[in-house]
Amino acid sequence: MVSARMFTEKDADLTPLSGKTIVFIGYGNQGRAQALNIRDTIKAAALPSPPKIVIANPRDAFSARAAEDGFESTTDWAAAAAEADVLFLLVPDPVQPKLFDERLAPTLKKGCAVVIASGYNAFYGKLKVAKENDVVMVAPRMIGTSVRTRFESGEGYPCFVSVEQDGTGKAWKTTLALAYGIGALKGGAIESSAREETLMDLFAEQALYPTIIATFREAYSTLKALGCSDEALCHELWMSKEPAEVFEKAADDGFIRQLVHHSVVSQYGQLKGSMEVDTTWMKKEFKRVSEQRVLGGEFAKEFSALDEDGDGDGIQKKLDSLYAEALKSELGQGEKRVRERLGLKTI
Repeated sequence: MVSARMFTEKDADLTPLSGKTIVFIGYGNQGRAQALNIRDTIKAAALPSPPKIVIANPRDAFSARAAEDGFESTTDWAAAAAEADVLFLLVPDPVQPKLFDERLAPTLKKGCAVVIASGYNAFYGKLKVAKENDVVMVAPRMIGTSVRTRFESGEGYPCFVSVEQDGTGKAWKTTLALAYGIGALKGGAIESSAREETLMDLFAEQALYPTIIATFREAYSTLKALGCSDEALCHELWMSKEPAEVFEKAADDGFIRQLVHHSVVSQYGQLKGSMEVDTTWMKKEFKRVSEQRVLGGEFAKEFSALDEDGDGDGIQKKLDSLYAEALKSELGQGEKRVRERLGLKTI
């Protein structure tokens, strides 16, 4: 049985951050939430020598928001890296390697802790971090807005933490201090690793959720062929938001035990049906995705090649093509008709 360590606020303190300069590279959803949280935590702790917080971001709406929030900010990546004792790398994964290796690493001081919120680039070795530096992961399992609101409410949120490179010998103390600062220890942070976070994240995106999407697509076509209307199908399968409520109950009451909130007919059908489904093909596909696509690096190579082949916008071109193909399905076309009839906005 694999059991992970969990950390709470009693396992950490903020003293490793005293007198330090904390630089946030990027002020998007996660950057803003984590910067605000750590500032509030530090203020409440009244440290004798509080850390300095700096936001590094291009001059855009995000940097304007940082200024509105009262942060010192800069557009000079190299200068920001040069003064950082802690560097939160919170720009999108595809952007990180080039930005870090070319603009940040050359001026990064020895002993600086590089903080990642996703294991992707660390696991695939895409960041060239000097051996004297720490590489730590503090990865909230929620979007940035929830990281902020749940900090403000005091309830906390789930988070993965790990030390990927301990160049200073003090990486764990720094990791837990940062997790404490952004509010990730209120509910208990789980020890993980870049490998585990990447495996689970990409597996969900490339195996679990594609299976769910395909299941809904085929269910829609099957029921449409049996005479069900687009309007009834869309509302029955997802527009009623019942699936969202089911997953919320699963989080609250347990993945299986949430079924007690359903009718007896529903409980019987779901439990018996789930045990009778032939999952042979699913196990084979899940094994292929996890071992070859994710751990074997096939996806990482494919994804990198997309950007290289597209003159900088290859990923977006491929996404546009995939969306166009998906929307041609019977489900896609049926939903379009229903939303237009109801006057619902489509993003």
